[in-house]
Amino acid sequence: MKENYQELEKQARALSFRQKAALARTLIEDLDSTEDGQIEDLWIEEAQRRYEAYLTGNLEAVPGQEAMQRARQHLK
Repeated sequence: MKENYQELEKQARALSFRQKAALARTLIEDLDSTEDGQIEDLWIEEAQRRYEAYLTGNLEAVPGQEAMQRARQHLK
């Protein structure tokens, strides 16, 4: 099993950016078994809230690479 995972991970890392994004979306959709149509609306509301906070100066913008690095640190 571990060898299969490692080979799959190696293959995934070799994909182009767009292919990785498409694969990630597929995997996330597969993990999200919730049928609640309101989830997307809630995420849109959250994105709008954060954008408004950014526009008003209540939320600092962070470069994408730094944001990903922070997220990875939190997941460890």
